Amino acid sequence: MAVAPLPATRFIRKTQLGANEYRKNFHQIDREIIAALTSKEADQVTPLMSKIYLCLVNAPANYWERAGVLRIEAEMREGKMLKAWRVLCDLAGVASATASKAIQWMHQQGIIGYFSGKNGVGLRIFLNRAASSIGAKQAQGDKKILTFPAASFENPRASLNEPAFNDSFAVLEVLDTDIISRAPKNGAEQAQLDKIPSAPNRLAPTQSLSYKSTHISTLQTPVVFPLDEVVTRLRAELEPAMQNAVRNAATREHERTRQWLEDRGLPKAARVAQHETYNVLRKYGVINESAGNSRAYPAVGGNDYTSPKPHLLTSDEVEDLAGACVALLETRGQSIELSLSEMCIEAGGFLLPEDSRRVRDKANAVLSAGNSGEGN
Repeated sequence: MAVAPLPATRFIRKTQLGANEYRKNFHQIDREIIAALTSKEADQVTPLMSKIYLCLVNAPANYWERAGVLRIEAEMREGKMLKAWRVLCDLAGVASATASKAIQWMHQQGIIGYFSGKNGVGLRIFLNRAASSIGAKQAQGDKKILTFPAASFENPRASLNEPAFNDSFAVLEVLDTDIISRAPKNGAEQAQLDKIPSAPNRLAPTQSLSYKSTHISTLQTPVVFPLDEVVTRLRAELEPAMQNAVRNAATREHERTRQWLEDRGLPKAARVAQHETYNVLRKYGVINESAGNSRAYPAVGGNDYTSPKPHLLTSDEVEDLAGACVALLETRGQSIELSLSEMCIEAGGFLLPEDSRRVRDKANAVLSAGNSGEGN
């Protein structure tokens, strides 16, 4: 039977730290901010004021732009795009109305700073500090002796592979017995002596220099990494960051395009289609312009417009009238039969019965084509 490990203790029943202990993984909150968040004014706005502030202070690391500044952007969750405000509400753990009241009140009090940008910039929240919690350090100009920082040495103070001294601490021995080491009292001799080394296996100066230079060059040879390994490391470190940046940029551009279509693109297209529809209807006398002209020009007399004489319509005219009927159906909700009845000869219009059937068939074909296109 396997023994299950004991769960890690989250809280310890002690109020003071030991002599060999220190604090870590904690946040500092000014007393003025705590007093403001727990005041009666904050409770009147929302009792969850302190909860919202603590959630902002304890936000995950991916929401921090720098120390004291939160940056919240739109996120993709479960295949849906959440706006920055919705992400902020989820982070605070409250509803949208509660978060709005709390953010406005804390911004007015100066506890936080709030900035909402456009075009996908997102939200920024600045966690301000209380004025009473900031102290000024004393200047060091009055000190007679200034502190000097310790200097750093790039090269080591001693060699890594040689003894610290050239001389040995052993008993000194005179190896060259054929040379008088002490100078005579009456001065140096005129004859010059050639020094012959007594130890034949001792290295010559040139050999020792060449040995040291070769050894030093071997130690100082830089480590060369293969190009493929460098490329692999750079790709492993930079590729996730680049993909994340591209994904965020594409998300912001998609959101901005969608907002433009909803706010400007589709309303403008609807206005243009409605304008062209009314032009077609005025052309064939379906809409009478007498009311508009009488309001614009009250001094002018009656309308001089004469409706066209009934005649067989061409294929282009049938297509135009069918498009007008479809436009009236989509904009006003007026059925195609009602539009054709207003155009027919019996109602004082210009549309012949045989042309009425042609226009009806064409309008139904346009509607069927539109519905099949939406289904695909």
